Amino acid sequence: MYIYRADEIKAADEAAENGLTGYTLMESAGRELYQAAAKLINRDQRVLILSGTGNNGGDGIVLARYLKQHGYLCDLVFPIGDPRSEAASEHFRYYKSIGYSVNEIQGKYDVIVDALLGVGARLPLDKKVQELLQWANKEDSLRLAVDVPSGVLSDQGESDESAFKADRTFCIHGYKPSVFMESTAEYYGIPEVLDIGLPHKAKWKVWTKEDVKRTFPKRKPGSHKGSFGNGLIIAGTDEMPGAAILCSLAAKRSGIGKLTVAASRFVSGIIASRLPECVFLHDGLKKIVEGRMPEKMTAAAIGPGLPSDETVELAAAQLLKTNLPLIIDAGALTKRQYPKREAPVILTPHPGEFQKMTGIPVADFQKNRIQTAVDFARENGVILVLKGRNTVIAFPDGEARINTAGNAGLAKGGSGDSLTGILLAFAASYKDIKAAAANAVYFHAACADYWKETRAETTLLASDLNETMPFVMKEFED
Repeated sequence: MYIYRADEIKAADEAAENGLTGYTLMESAGRELYQAAAKLINRDQRVLILSGTGNNGGDGIVLARYLKQHGYLCDLVFPIGDPRSEAASEHFRYYKSIGYSVNEIQGKYDVIVDALLGVGARLPLDKKVQELLQWANKEDSLRLAVDVPSGVLSDQGESDESAFKADRTFCIHGYKPSVFMESTAEYYGIPEVLDIGLPHKAKWKVWTKEDVKRTFPKRKPGSHKGSFGNGLIIAGTDEMPGAAILCSLAAKRSGIGKLTVAASRFVSGIIASRLPECVFLHDGLKKIVEGRMPEKMTAAAIGPGLPSDETVELAAAQLLKTNLPLIIDAGALTKRQYPKREAPVILTPHPGEFQKMTGIPVADFQKNRIQTAVDFARENGVILVLKGRNTVIAFPDGEARINTAGNAGLAKGGSGDSLTGILLAFAASYKDIKAAAANAVYFHAACADYWKETRAETTLLASDLNETMPFVMKEFED
């Protein structure tokens, strides 16, 4: 479930070639491609493999050989020229030496395999390639892509308008960043990673259910409320009390031991009627600005339901002076300098808020959202949770986790407030802050998926996330 940029794939290949030949690596890739493709096609179906001049085309050559050896009806064509890379040329010579021929495109095909460009694609595409891909996209065929659909850039969310629209893409060694970009994800269809035996050294990975199970902390029988943290939430106004309620409920549902809510008396009264387990700090925003912090806190969160004004900014500045893990959301997100501190700072912007924080237009950073998030986290010494489809959790050391769980039901006001509460609970109780942040994002999204299993995603409310949490978390607690 690792994610590799094009230069990292090249480096992995070169490192492997210290012990393996390029021919051997290509053989391994082609064999894995055959085993994956054979699950989707039948021997009575006609298969067309569009093979390019580089290593991507070489993988297509090996795939064609395996298909023919196992009785499949396969045509191998080279629409943009014969193989040029050393490994691909060597495989092509072997392919011909055992009696297999090169074909021309003719007739109707049930399956079209794109092995033209791979990670080496450059835009704009040659007109001949554009016309070929346009033809393939119009055909009523199962479309399979090798590594990256031709016409899609590997590392960025950019594509040619004629890019190959795959039903399934077999990503060699690991996912490519453009799998997770809004503007290019559709070209991949269903992405599937094929492991070819290379060691994994990527700093970016998809955070899976198995990762959550591995890092989910177990509660010891002798635990007490102090074992699971003492959180402080600064949230909500008289006009927006619901944000504080959602955030507080999420924190308590996520297992925090004790919770103090800094809010007005009006907001506190509303929360107390829904969640009597909380402690309240009345006029808490003013007290935080004055530096009157509650004692024995282990983590804090600020922002849900708050305006972006000077008072909130002063309160955030006071919290940044502490040594508490701090989650900053919504109204407290702004363009600022972050002081160097031992405890982590977790920022949770949606794309519009991230634009406000950085000045980078949404359309620009969405094309390269993983790298942009990692760069911001590294430069500012923070953990950045860049929300949206395929939420990015980026860390100051250059690592990143991608959350693929969740659905469009989360696209409603209040969803982010619940996430802040989960993050607070986990930051207050986990020893591993990376697992805390990644697991919080996962559980938030998994609650939406749980809802969708039996109900329409359209009907999901932010408050429903807190109601489904006990059922979602039960599996991991067991």
